[in-house]
Amino acid sequence: APWLLMMSLSPPRGCLLDLPWEDILVPHILCHLPLQQLLSLQRVSKSFQSLIQLYLANMRCFDSSQIGPAIPRAAFVNLLKDNEVLQQLALQNCSDWLTDRELLPVIGQNHHLHQIQLKGCAQLSRHALVAISLSCPNLRRLSLAHCEWVDSLSLRSLADHCKALEAVDLTACRQLKDEAICYLVQKCGRLKSLSLAVNANVGDVAVEEIAKCCPELEHLDLTGCLRVKNDSIRVLAEYCPKLRSLKVKHCHNVAESSLSILRSRGVELDVEPPLQRALVLLQDVVGFAPFINLQI
Repeated sequence: APWLLMMSLSPPRGCLLDLPWEDILVPHILCHLPLQQLLSLQRVSKSFQSLIQLYLANMRCFDSSQIGPAIPRAAFVNLLKDNEVLQQLALQNCSDWLTDRELLPVIGQNHHLHQIQLKGCAQLSRHALVAISLSCPNLRRLSLAHCEWVDSLSLRSLADHCKALEAVDLTACRQLKDEAICYLVQKCGRLKSLSLAVNANVGDVAVEEIAKCCPELEHLDLTGCLRVKNDSIRVLAEYCPKLRSLKVKHCHNVAESSLSILRSRGVELDVEPPLQRALVLLQDVVGFAPFINLQI
């Protein structure tokens, strides 16, 4: 931010800080600078420090990746201590430092959050999800991928209080079973995107309930859900006319007999048709794709 510095040190032309802070600087200038640069700008002077604190208090989006994964706990708490207007909070892969102690105060004072990303935040507990459900009634998108602390009770709390949810990522939340997923979709019928990948406890019961309760569903990830079978995929095809993509890689009990229905509708699948798979396998084995008379 050298140009900001130069403007602030040019008295004859006026100082950047002379511009209205809340009407001009915060919404029209500072919002275009990376968060890392804004934090550096605090060191210029006490006036700049006050300006940046004002910006942080009015920030609508916070993404920890703009600073780096290893944010000191105290720094994170200080950054958001005065903010009550956050709408988006992204703290993915902050397992080295983020615990309930740091997160809960931020969640508790920000009731306008509609998007939260907590992928890989392994040190949190079920209390974090309960706090989210109680404080964020307008939540629409939530990622809890690889958060193995998510259990059925905390997911029920989410379902009871956040019925506007449109996208939920529960990848590798291995405590969850069919019953918990069924409760979620029964309460949150607006879901458009759901990931249950890498969960061997999820089976046909959950998938059929998803199909019947979520007519707006567009994206479903069942990668590695070993208990899912053909019957539930057929139900999915019947009840979800808006489905655009389905991931069933490593679902060994799902065959082309059920996938072909979706394939014929143009649904994007991560599993190739049998003939294509055979050609790819053959190419891997012999090092080239042979000419095959498809009429034989």
